[in-house]
Amino acid sequence: MKRITVLLAEDHMVVREGFRKMLELEDDFEVVGEAQDGRQAVALAKKLRPAVVLMDIAMPLLNGLEATRQVLKAVPTTKVLMLSAHSDDAYVKNATDSGAVGFLLKQTSAHDVCRAIREIQKGKTFFSPSIARHFDRLNPQLSGRTGVSNQKIAQLTSREMEVLQLVAEGKANKETAAELGIGMKTVEKHREHLMRKLDIHDTAGLTRYAISAGIIENSVQLTIV
Repeated sequence: MKRITVLLAEDHMVVREGFRKMLELEDDFEVVGEAQDGRQAVALAKKLRPAVVLMDIAMPLLNGLEATRQVLKAVPTTKVLMLSAHSDDAYVKNATDSGAVGFLLKQTSAHDVCRAIREIQKGKTFFSPSIARHFDRLNPQLSGRTGVSNQKIAQLTSREMEVLQLVAEGKANKETAAELGIGMKTVEKHREHLMRKLDIHDTAGLTRYAISAGIIENSVQLTIV
């Protein structure tokens, strides 16, 4: 029997180990790699070409939304199953807009996680039961509606998404430039573009937007009150 290869992308080691142990109990899964941040997830996906990536939506360095876009661009055959502790409409919609074909809450049962992986491997979609009940309202093909966060986030380039995350995480321009390997002036230009596209004019506003879109964890709010 050919196993379904899975890449785990989750920054919390305990959670990641839990998923690994759970999947290893099943005969038809093979965990081929583990990533602790979005950039590592992209690099490993390119190298390992897994059938499925179990992707946390909020990770350091590169969030799951942008990591998903980059993974699917590099390895179109890979399916991404998004993980989150939150079921907000914006989170689910941003995940599907990024290319994820499933969305699971972290408190989802082991049975549903395994079922989700099998379903998306067959070309289907899968959402946690509580989310699935109102998926028709979130699916743009059915409703034709998007939230403000969804419309604006779609306008951002991959580099702007990276800059947004680093700024929201409290990185100064110099740190952001070093992290991305670009010049200070380039960072400043990206910040200008971000603020114009999002109609936000201060760092605190960018941080709040990143939290509401699921790009960074809610805990960051403590640093901006």
